Amino acid sequence: MATTLLKLATVLFGTGGIAIGGWAYATQWHPATETYPLQGVDLGENPGPVEWGTVRARGVDFAYIVATSGKDRRDPAFEANWAALPEAGLRRGAVHIYSLCQPAVEQANAFNTFVPAAADALPVAVDVQFRDDCVARPEKAALVADLTRFVTMVETHTGKPVLLRIGKSVEGSYALSAALPRPVWAMANLLKPDYAARPWRMWRASNFRRVEGIEGPVNWDVVAG
Repeated sequence: MATTLLKLATVLFGTGGIAIGGWAYATQWHPATETYPLQGVDLGENPGPVEWGTVRARGVDFAYIVATSGKDRRDPAFEANWAALPEAGLRRGAVHIYSLCQPAVEQANAFNTFVPAAADALPVAVDVQFRDDCVARPEKAALVADLTRFVTMVETHTGKPVLLRIGKSVEGSYALSAALPRPVWAMANLLKPDYAARPWRMWRASNFRRVEGIEGPVNWDVVAG
């Protein structure tokens, strides 16, 4: 009996070691820089303090940060991070979290009022996903028309085409990447996404990578070559 327990403990310890080692590798993994030279991060709403100089030193080329959500939420960390990014040598992009429950024009006005038009800024990303705080599921024609209004207003403000960051479930329901002719930002951990109607321009390749200078897991992104 004692021998059997010892063998079992040995197996479990070995399996645990493999699992721990695999997870440690996964948190440092990123697509090959030879294939995707431009790689960066995107942060969610209300991120903690970030040491952008340290992040830049760890191979990050750019950062996308949330500016607004819906028509009435401004991220409190946006302005400080927006100013700090170029000082750290990082290219910067702003994200709007699109709400299916609020008018597109009011959302665009909220974004344009809060985010300055900057010549050095990357194209704005509009994030369209199903969220727990909004149960609305508009008809496809209505959603496409509303998103078109939003995109047109933001592009007029910034002078650059908008990136569409579309969740897989939203794309499956609405086929937005085919309906709106804009660059696509797709998301899939580890494996290249293929759910959009057009080739993606940006790929969120991991949402659990660890980068010194940022507390907790980060979203890691690459630009198509």
